[in-house]
Formats: sequence, structure tokens, C-alpha cells
Amino acid sequence: MSHLVLTPGTLTLAQIRDISRGKVSLELAQSAIAGINTSSAIVQQILDEDRTVYGINTGFGLLANTKIAAEDLQLLQRSIVLSHAAGVGQYMQDATVRLMMVLKINSLSRGFSGIRLEVINFLIALVNAEVYPCVPEKGSVGASGDLAPLSHMSLSILGEGEMSHKGEILTAKEGLKIAGLEPIELAAKEGLALLNGTQASTAMALEGLFNAEDLFAASSVIGAMSVEAAMGSRSPFDSRIHAARGQLGQIDSASLFRLLLGEESEISLDHANCEKVQDPYSLRCQPQVLGACLTQIRHAAGVLEVEANGVTDNPLVFQDTGDIISGGNFHAEPVAMAADNLAIAIAELGSIAERRIALLIDPNLSKLPPFLVENGGVNSGFMIAQVTAAALASENKTYAHPASVDSLPTSANQEDHVSMATFAARRLRYMSENTRGVLAIELLASAQGLDFRAPLQPSVAVAKAKAEIRELVSYYDKDRFFAPDIEASIDLLMTASFNSYLPAGVLPSL
Repeated sequence: MSHLVLTPGTLTLAQIRDISRGKVSLELAQSAIAGINTSSAIVQQILDEDRTVYGINTGFGLLANTKIAAEDLQLLQRSIVLSHAAGVGQYMQDATVRLMMVLKINSLSRGFSGIRLEVINFLIALVNAEVYPCVPEKGSVGASGDLAPLSHMSLSILGEGEMSHKGEILTAKEGLKIAGLEPIELAAKEGLALLNGTQASTAMALEGLFNAEDLFAASSVIGAMSVEAAMGSRSPFDSRIHAARGQLGQIDSASLFRLLLGEESEISLDHANCEKVQDPYSLRCQPQVLGACLTQIRHAAGVLEVEANGVTDNPLVFQDTGDIISGGNFHAEPVAMAADNLAIAIAELGSIAERRIALLIDPNLSKLPPFLVENGGVNSGFMIAQVTAAALASENKTYAHPASVDSLPTSANQEDHVSMATFAARRLRYMSENTRGVLAIELLASAQGLDFRAPLQPSVAVAKAKAEIRELVSYYDKDRFFAPDIEASIDLLMTASFNSYLPAGVLPSL
């Protein structure tokens, strides 16, 4: 478990990746406390002066012009949490909820939300106790904030709903007991501050980003393996080609292939004088395709890092003037578009990998045995494994349709344009699983192809990667139950071990 002293607004992508992938012990920096208290005091001053301010002593959405009596303000905050907890579907994974909670804590602690330190400390205590609210995946359009998911997250403060602890589903009261907490009453503005915000969609988009980074690294390593297995040329990775175009992602991707392939290998020397003029695009154009994906990953990383540190509830409290201003920072359009770009990159990583598998099993292109198996006819080899890869790559084409261009008005047309960011981000997990499956099959296929090239050896890095999969899956000498081989290959990719093959700084969070 890592320990993080949180200075609000300063989370790095590396820290966020650690929170996403492992448990965290969270501590709020002392420097944040004064601003939190000042912001909360401004809200109280407005109540003391009986001023009417949206979000503090009014209704919400279409009911914004309805003033709420002072004696009903606590009931108002409780009611908004209960009524907005209307999500459906499977519960989010604990890791997703943990990240969402840390992002919400980070935002609330900036001192723009008018929420008491007590409430923020309550959320920190839940994170530290590994007791996570149960949050349904579906029900947000990513506009007035991720209202339903964040409401389910906030139910625990009231002692309502269900919670998860070490894989067990508990009542909120049981979960709070583990964390050593008692339910608390929310004060004016606090329910709205908790519910408004983009933390659910941002958390899922960040998970998609980290998956995309892992998939890019795996695609680079496995793509280099396929170059060697197919006796592809190293010429397309020459730095001069890519410098002439000037696309940085492409330049960096080509550099990775030169690193992974080295200047030469026994395999490359053996076919130095072959008659083949050019390789198919799935080998030759890897820097162009993977480089474009890298560019999208980097762009999305920049947007999501800013969003993870931003203040996205409404209205906002400005301490320097005491003003409370209503706006629309909860609209998650930046997250939705970043997620859409990641979706395209993830789909393309799988698409070109599937084409490399098709190349390797085709003897006319690869000069390897048909379907990468001896005694073809009796053995079908990788025939249907490639079909599986094609099914996964094709499914991703549908998922890659942009979600951000869709909108359905909500809240009696008060919220008349929405981002659909939560689905845009959530579907990245399904897409990552699909592309991971494609790459897992290519990893098996390229290792099989390299075995057929023996005793000729590939580059050092390619040989190392081949050894990793061969520790788990043996050479495919004849037909056997194939699915366990694919699962073992997927498990290897889940470890993200191929990230270590890339120099630091290539990927934004590593």
C-alpha cells in the first residue's frame, strides 16, 4: 500500500496510476485545511445573512428558483443524495470507486466547494479503511456532474446503501463500523458539492488511459516479434523516414522499433538479400499507426490530468471576494472527447494486430507453415484463434463510435445538452479487454513463428519477450485445447511487463 500526502490540485498521472492499480493510504496536506475552512465559512455567512444563493438555500435544476427554508436545509441535502442515487447495472470495481473517491477528495479540498473538512475526512477514512461504496456503473449522462454515481458514493455518509470491503458486500452501517465512522448530517451546499463533478467519468477514462498505455507498449513489443517472425525488413523504421514527416508520435514509435529490433539479428542477416521489395502495411507502417495512437494517448493524458485536478462542482465559492458563482464545470465534454480519442487508439491497436496475425498464418505472406502448425490438415493450428482475434477487433469498431456526439436532454430541458462522458469512458474497459485478447493471440502466433525460424535467433529484446510467453505456454506442436493458451497470454499482458521494454517518458504516466 502506497502512502500519499495529497496537496489538492497536484496529482500526477504516475500517482493516479498507482491509486488505480493498488491500495493507497491517503493523508491531506495541512496546507489545504485553511482554504477548506474559509470556503465553508463563506457558505455559513450567506445563511446567517439570509441571502438567497443557488445551491445553498434553493432547489436544484429546474427548481433553482425555489427558496428553501432554513429549517429544511439539512433535509434538502439528504434528499438530493437519496433521490439522485438512481443508478443501475453492475457495481463498479472497487479500484474504480477508490480512484473516483480520491479524485473527489482532491477536487473538494481545493477550497472552492464550501464543504466542511469533516466531510472530506470522512471520505479519506473510507479510502484508508478499504471500505468502498457500491456504485452502479450506469445512470450518468456526464452533464450536471456524474450525479447518479456520485450520489451512490455519497450514500455512505448518510449511513445508507451498500459498501464493499475485501470482496464482501455489506450494509453501509456495517461498512462504516469497519472504518470506525458514524453517519453525519450534510450541511448546506454539501450534498450538491458531492454530487456535482466529473469524477466518475474521469476515473473510468483514466483507467482507459492506463490500459491504452499498457496496450501500446505490448503492441510495440509484440509487433517487433512479428517483424522478426515474418522476416520483415528493418528499413521502414529508419529514423530519416520519420524525421522527414515530422510527426512526433511516429518518430518516437519508430525509435522504439529500432530499440526492440536492434540493428540486426541472425534472422535479419539470413534474409538480407531476399527478393521481397516491401512488407505489408501491418509490418511496415507500424510507426505510422502506433505513432498516431501514441499521439492520441498523450493528448488524452494531458486533458485527463487537468480534469483530475480540476474543480468541477457547482456553484463555486471564491474566497478572495466571497462570491458564489454558478456555472457549468460539471459538463464532462473534455472527458468525453478524450475518451473517444482513446477508443479510436485502442481499436486501432487491435485492428493492426489482427492483420499481423492474419499475415503470420498465411504462408504466401509469412513463408511459415500454414496456420503456424506442422502437419497442416490434420492440425488446424492458429486458424480459429485468428477468427477470434477478428471477432474482437470487429467488435471494437462498433465501440469506437464517438459517444460525445450524442446527447439527450434531461431535467425537463434545463440540462439540454449532455456529454455522455460516463459511457464514453466506461466502454474503454471492454475495448481494452478486446484488444488485449487480440494482442495475446498475436503474442502466441509470433512466438510460434519465431520457433519455426530456429536455430536463427531474433534480436535480444524480441528473444526476451518470447521467453516470457514460453515460460507460460509451450510450443504448439499439434492441436490441443487452445483457450487456456490464450488465457495464459492474456494474464501475461495483464501484468504490463512489456512496459519495462520502453524508455521512461515515452508514455505519459510511466
